[in-house]
Amino acid sequence: MRKEVKILGAVALVVIIGAIIGASFYRSSVQNERITSSNAASNSNKSTVNAENLVRPDSPTLGAVDAPVTLVEFLDPECESCAAFSPVVKKIMKDYDGKIRLVIRYMPLHPNSLSAATFTEAAGEQGKYWQAQEMLFQKQPEWGTKHGPQTTAPADINALFKKYAGELGLDTKKMDAAFAENRYQAKLQRDLQDGQALGVRQTPTFFVNGRKLARFSEADLRALIDEELKK
Repeated sequence: MRKEVKILGAVALVVIIGAIIGASFYRSSVQNERITSSNAASNSNKSTVNAENLVRPDSPTLGAVDAPVTLVEFLDPECESCAAFSPVVKKIMKDYDGKIRLVIRYMPLHPNSLSAATFTEAAGEQGKYWQAQEMLFQKQPEWGTKHGPQTTAPADINALFKKYAGELGLDTKKMDAAFAENRYQAKLQRDLQDGQALGVRQTPTFFVNGRKLARFSEADLRALIDEELKK
């Protein structure tokens, strides 16, 4: 009889322990589901951006206005990664010709960024924005700063930009006037503020139809573009 009581007691203990473990597992599952739902909602909110912060009426654009995909790039002309990735952007524009529109926004984070952006904007007034951007990327080692203190004097930088303007066949007097007037200061400051509002902390940063590229790589950028094209 005592043996049977012991057995029944052991069985009851096992059942109680099982019930406790099951209840704990259930609470953990419910909590995880709530966390997952919360994170999903949070990510959904993060993907919602202010359209005005993304594209301004005077932003440089390339491609059809009615293209199904708008690719916004926040760049710094002095950013080495921007220069290195520029050929990739060109290839993507070619591969998705007619399906994608590129919009350039400035995120001036380096010492000579403002002068470089002024150069490209002034060149754009003379119809050579994209040529000027490509030239600055190609010649970045001449005028750009490396990691560390700036070694080239501002006067020398301006002299280089004037030389580049001549090589592009630009009217150097008009270029000089743009620099003297600091003509694009408000535009560049606005781009910087828009980028900060969108959570841009480094360059280049890409948005595809308002969706921020989470991981910087050509493969991931193409994948995000393809996702948007399938919608």
